[in-house]
This record gives sequence, C-alpha cells and structure tokens, in this order.
Amino acid sequence: MVDKGSVRGSVKGLDTGSDKGSVESRAGVKQARTETPQKQGWRVALSILMMLAWVAVSVVASQVVVGYLILWIVGAETFQTPVVTTVYSALSYILAMVLVILVPRRVPAKNKNATKDQGANTSSSMRDLLGLRGWPTWTDIGLAPVGFVVQLILAALLVGLFGMLFPWFDVEQAQDVGYNVLNGGVDRIVAFLALVVIAPIAEEIIFRGWLYGKIRRKLSERMSNVAGMILAIFLVSLLFGVIHMQWNVGVNVFAVSVVLCALREITGTIYAGMLVHMLKNGVAFYLLYVAGV
Repeated sequence: MVDKGSVRGSVKGLDTGSDKGSVESRAGVKQARTETPQKQGWRVALSILMMLAWVAVSVVASQVVVGYLILWIVGAETFQTPVVTTVYSALSYILAMVLVILVPRRVPAKNKNATKDQGANTSSSMRDLLGLRGWPTWTDIGLAPVGFVVQLILAALLVGLFGMLFPWFDVEQAQDVGYNVLNGGVDRIVAFLALVVIAPIAEEIIFRGWLYGKIRRKLSERMSNVAGMILAIFLVSLLFGVIHMQWNVGVNVFAVSVVLCALREITGTIYAGMLVHMLKNGVAFYLLYVAGV
C-alpha cells in the first residue's frame, strides 16, 4: 500500500525544484535578452579603448613623474649626462610596466566574467598573456634577422608613401633618443644598455606582450581569428607609433610593430620580437654613436 504522505512529499519536492529551475531559467533568458550582441560589441570596444588609453597614460605619466623627480634631485645640467639619462630611462620603463601590468589586476571586478578573467591572469597564464612562456628558442633566433629585413622594407615603403602623399611629412626627421653627445666608453656603454637592452625588453612586454595579448583575446570573442589578429596588430602598432610623438619616427615604428606582432603570432611569444627590436636599435646605435653617420 502506497503512503499518501510520501507521495505528497515527493510531489511537493518535485514541484519546488521545478519552480526554482524555471525561475533560474527565466532569469537567465532575461539576462541574455538584455545583453544584446550590439551591447556586447560596444562593451568590448570600450574595454579595448580603455586598454589603449591606460597604456598611453602609464607610459607618459611614468616619464613625467620619474623625469621631474630626477630633475629635482640632480638638477638640469646633471640630468643631461648619459648615466643619469640611462637611469631615468630604466626607472621610467620599470614604473610603466608596473602600472600597465599590475595595477589593472588590483582593480575590483564588477562582474563574474571580469573576475574569471582576472583570476585566469595569474602565474603561468600571465606569462602566456605577456608572451613570455618558456625561453627563447632557435626559431626565435633564426626569425630575428628575417624580421629585421622585413621591417626595414616595410618601414621604407610606408615612409616613402607618406612622403609622396603629404608634402609636410619630413622623411629625414631623426628620432630624439635623449643622448646628444657621448664622450668615452662609459657613456657609450650606459647609452647602449638603455637603447639596445632596456628599451626593447620593456616596450615588447608592454606593447606586444600585455597590450597585444589583451586586445587579441578580447577580439577573438567577437570576430574571426584573422580579422581579430589584423585589427589587434593595427591598434597596437598605431598606439606604438603615436606614443613616439614624431611623424617620421611614428610611421617607422608602426611598421616595426606590425612585424613584431606578426612574429608573436608565428611563435606564440615575444622573444623573436625582442631580438628584432634589439637588432634594430643596435644597428641605429652603431650608425649614430660609433660610425657617426
């Protein structure tokens, strides 16, 4: 004989679970409806715009803060010496990397998705995001001279094109690297460290590492793989050119950044890009401060 109380209890339990599931289902559908594809697209675009702005502000603010601090400590004349200029360059890059990479991870997330994204960017996942997984390989080393030649050709084409299209564009404009005259071996060594070692490593971590990794990940959620890659390369390279604040130099480094981003796509890391960047700055250093060209 069936116990009526047990039946009523079972039915009651089923009804409660069904109602609860229905409520959760309806809430999920309602949330999905409010988050339209267009709204999601605008959210991704705003997120990318904030990333670009954050990197730009971090780099400029680091230079201003460190520059004025050192200027206040040592004075204008001492500030212009190669050793102090190198210290200024190193501290500026270190502060910029700290601001770009660490500060966004300390900002509280507003939603669960953002929390998951922040949680994924720890330890090995953060190394993947920055393109610092593992160690440089023979492939990275072999691609460095190839990338160097490709960026030379692309930069020459873009600079020449801009020179033909815009009469005001100064094709012969030289980049201000902060070192006017280097007297002796010590000056050259410290300048070499700043321009050929510190700058390439820091800039690759910031631009082709954190920024490209973040933007590439965001765009992959909304676009095809190829379209997301092209747009990410363009945005990162555009900011990299603008941040140098010189037209000719900006176009030149835009072309360099395109090649460096492509190398990250090929290898999965930024090591090949670092080597190309070092090679490019090393050749320029030799021509400017050793050969006197």
